[in-house]
This record gives sequence, structure tokens and C-alpha cells, in this order.
Amino acid sequence: MKLRARRVDEPEINLISLIDVLLVMLIFFMVSSSFVSESRLKVQLPSASGERSDAQPATLVIAVTQQGAYRVNDRELINSSRETLRAAIVKIAGEDRNAKVALRADARATHQAVITAMDVLGRLGYSEVNIATVDLQGALAAPAARPPP
Repeated sequence: MKLRARRVDEPEINLISLIDVLLVMLIFFMVSSSFVSESRLKVQLPSASGERSDAQPATLVIAVTQQGAYRVNDRELINSSRETLRAAIVKIAGEDRNAKVALRADARATHQAVITAMDVLGRLGYSEVNIATVDLQGALAAPAARPPP
């Protein structure tokens, strides 16, 4: 009589379902987490509702033209480099970093030119920057009646 040795099955863990559960959890945590990026420069966006504010006018006005050139308090800069912009801001504003700043950008100006101006202001330590807007309520009103031709 020949007796066969019994085969002992070793217990195994099914890793595929474990990996599936871990991937679902990973995706859940990635989607539900908030990615908050803290900014160095706090920007207070003004409303364009047509209401006038009685606040004091900004002491420093930076304008960005359509071509990406900068003007500081209506003085055109010799070039559009960030060093020239920084020097002009320091020369005009001095050491007062609590002064209000108005950033006026042409609607057709590049995004990079506006961001560069905001970056220079942030690196200099300005904490209150207002972005100037145009009141569109008057522009959206019904056009004036034209006399018949």
C-alpha cells in the first residue's frame, strides 16, 4: 500500500484586492484634500459696481501698458525690466510700505507683465495692492437713441 503524502497548502493573501482598496483610498484623499497655497502678496480686488469709495487715493500708481511697459505715477520707465521697476518704486515711495498701491493694467497687457509688477511689489513688502477696474455699468446701459437716417 502506497500512501501519498498530503499536500499542505500554504495560506496566501490575495494582494490584488488589497491594492485596489489602497488605490481607491489614495484617490479619495487626493481629491478631498485642499491645496491651499499661501500667497506673500495679499491683493484686495475692488468691485466694479459703480459705487464710489471715499477712501484716500493711492499714493503709488503703477500702470502696465499694452506693450508691457511700466509707468510709475505717470512717469514712463526707460525699460520694462523688474530692476528698473523696483528702483522707480523705491525712488518714488521711499521706505513707506504701508502706502496703498493701485495697479492699472491695460486689458490687452500680457499676464506676465502684471504678475511681474505684483511680484516686485510683494518683494518690496507692500501689503495692500488694489487692482484698478473700469465701471462697466455705464457702458452696458442701453445705447442712446439715434435719429432715423
